[in-house]
Amino acid sequence: MNASTGTAAPDPVAPVVDPEDRTKRLEEEGEIAADYLEEFLDIADLDGDIDLDIKHDRAAVEVVADDPTSLAHLVGGEGEVLDAMQELTRLAVQTRTGERSRLMLDIGGYRAARRVELTRAAEAAVEQVRSSGEEVELDPLNAFERKVVHDAVAAAGLVSDSRGVEPERYVVVQPAADPAAVTD
Repeated sequence: MNASTGTAAPDPVAPVVDPEDRTKRLEEEGEIAADYLEEFLDIADLDGDIDLDIKHDRAAVEVVADDPTSLAHLVGGEGEVLDAMQELTRLAVQTRTGERSRLMLDIGGYRAARRVELTRAAEAAVEQVRSSGEEVELDPLNAFERKVVHDAVAAAGLVSDSRGVEPERYVVVQPAADPAAVTD
């Protein structure tokens, strides 16, 4: 509200981002991340190649090797080392660009395989909710894993939310709202 005129202040308008500029920025993020990771692999004396892509409106970087098990220690038991590597890589990108990065890092196909596993778990929870009409709580998941589950649940036409506090934050799959029960 404008105090002097008593009128509502106009809503700020978000700048329009040219899709070509956005793609160039994401490609730049990927290149910076690749340089950082190649240097890391050299220092650690590890073999691996870097694949770059843009997925889900994010730079996607994957470290691949002929023998994916050779990269297992960069993933960790439940992906905790991979999560740390992703954060370090995002910081390297932010240092060079001055902007926060949302890039996704995968090592040895761990996240891709985890995505398949989580999608199956979400689909099973959706079926359980549909048959019972009751909400279903999943085990605690990290942010990446919760996003995969939320996306799968939404694709199935149900709703979900996250509850709890890190590191025990988890997804709850809920029945879809009954349109007939909605009142004005």
